[in-house]
Amino acid sequence: MSEFTEELRAALFAMQDKTYRDFQAGLIPNVAKENIIGVRIPKLRKYAKGLVRDPRVSVFLEQLPHQYYDENNVHAFVVEQIQDYRDCLRLAGRFLPYIDNWATCDMFSPKVFAKHKEDLLIHIREWIASGRTYTVRFGIGMLMRYYLEEDFDEEYLALVAGLRSEEYYINMMVAWYFATALAKQYDAALPYLQEERLAVWTHNKAIQKACESYRVAPEQKEDLRRLKKKETP
Repeated sequence: MSEFTEELRAALFAMQDKTYRDFQAGLIPNVAKENIIGVRIPKLRKYAKGLVRDPRVSVFLEQLPHQYYDENNVHAFVVEQIQDYRDCLRLAGRFLPYIDNWATCDMFSPKVFAKHKEDLLIHIREWIASGRTYTVRFGIGMLMRYYLEEDFDEEYLALVAGLRSEEYYINMMVAWYFATALAKQYDAALPYLQEERLAVWTHNKAIQKACESYRVAPEQKEDLRRLKKKETP
């Protein structure tokens, strides 16, 4: 471990909130409690913002895997601020295989990606095809964030619908994607439910999340509820 990483870890422990650590441990059960320091996210983001221009941070970014959940979040929050697209993409691609929980995955959103949507699609397809739980989840998340409005194409619905996995955190993201698609591209997304093109659990979860959304009209919610399927035990 480098001297800089030791300094970084000491700074994180100085910001530790043990009550928050216990709360976080309940939300991300696949991460051992002893690997969570317990720094609140706004403090982590502020701390990471101060690291971006420190030339020593590159050493920390290369030292993977990290021991602590909070270190992974700092890593994500530093990378997502990098303004050079190629550099950011390279570092994101290197980091993704080491993400081990849904929270880090979902908070990680490089800002520069929004300016390079055409090229980013190539990498999103690779991430979704990777077979790694949180890399797949991240790819779907990027597709949901950037390609459900003016850059939407019905092909992306088919890409996500074609996923079949036993992983809860992938299936939940597929459901979230389709619930968001129903809010933003209802006419295009609806046939995927009418034609039962999703796995049963994912199908029903997408309907549930869409019905919980204020962005889906009441009459649309009524139609969606009628499409719920019975799940076999």
